[in-house]
Amino acid sequence: MSGGFLAVDSGGSGLRVVVGTAGGDGRGRGRTGSDGLGRRASREPVRTGADGIDPGHLLAQLLPMARALTAETGVTRLGTVVVGAAGLATLGDALRAELPGALARELGVRTVALVADAVTAYVGALGPRTGAVVAAGTGLIATGTDLTRWRRADGWGHLLGDCGGGAWIGRAGLEAALRAHDGRQGGSVPLLARAVERFGPVADLPGQLYPRTDRPAVLASFAPEVAACAADDPVAAGVLRAAARHMADSAAAVCPPGGEPRVAVTGGLLKMGAPLVVPLEAELAKRLPHARWTAAEGDPLHGSVRIAHHLATDSLTLPSDDRMLWVTTVPDGR
Repeated sequence: MSGGFLAVDSGGSGLRVVVGTAGGDGRGRGRTGSDGLGRRASREPVRTGADGIDPGHLLAQLLPMARALTAETGVTRLGTVVVGAAGLATLGDALRAELPGALARELGVRTVALVADAVTAYVGALGPRTGAVVAAGTGLIATGTDLTRWRRADGWGHLLGDCGGGAWIGRAGLEAALRAHDGRQGGSVPLLARAVERFGPVADLPGQLYPRTDRPAVLASFAPEVAACAADDPVAAGVLRAAARHMADSAAAVCPPGGEPRVAVTGGLLKMGAPLVVPLEAELAKRLPHARWTAAEGDPLHGSVRIAHHLATDSLTLPSDDRMLWVTTVPDGR
């Protein structure tokens, strides 16, 4: 088979890759969803450095997987590659400069799209429709479009933003625990007990937390404890209500104001269930009464597959953006 595509999702948990051919359902030939004809994964995240995302490290992982998948699936020519990458908007200059030429030389690719992970999350959740998607995991970012331009809100990291995300909830829960330890107002004795159980003596907590390079993940690891206390602890419940307000704020900032846009929430934070989802539903209904909340159809890898399909069939209707969704055609002989 010829005319295949390669779809990539590069994030904090590693690299996921799908090979497929354009089919009539908008998802790629083979099994539905993001399976395509074949897939591979690496648990090693692509490195970032002074120049941003490292194209050499990405290619070192991607090229062997791509070659193995083309041999396995019988896709003899890859015409399109879509790389969805975390941090692309602010750390993607080296990828834009080096990746298209390298993929053309190594795989014979002609069309390359570099896509921010917020956009692949959006397309995976809603497809090419107007609306807003909140991606809520350790961090939090909202992306919206009216199909003429992209808008984004938050995604500023755990020190400056990501309000309502897992690290934010975990930090707020630990602050309430420390307030209880000190005897200050607004403290939570149940959260203090869970903090001691998870991290040990409170006096040791700063030393465990501040020096760590994975501090957002450590903070987010406490978020499920906040959810577990919410039914009986008004302080924990208040933290989740505040998180829901922040999430709705971000959704409202990017959602088209007219029509009947769709709104979806994706990411691991939804695993908290009713303690977060119930107040979130209420806040979204209050802030976006014209929008319709819908379940996400797929994940960021699914979004990369959808974009690859639409590029391969010349049916992409999503807006281009140098930092959010950048498409280039590589000349022959490059």
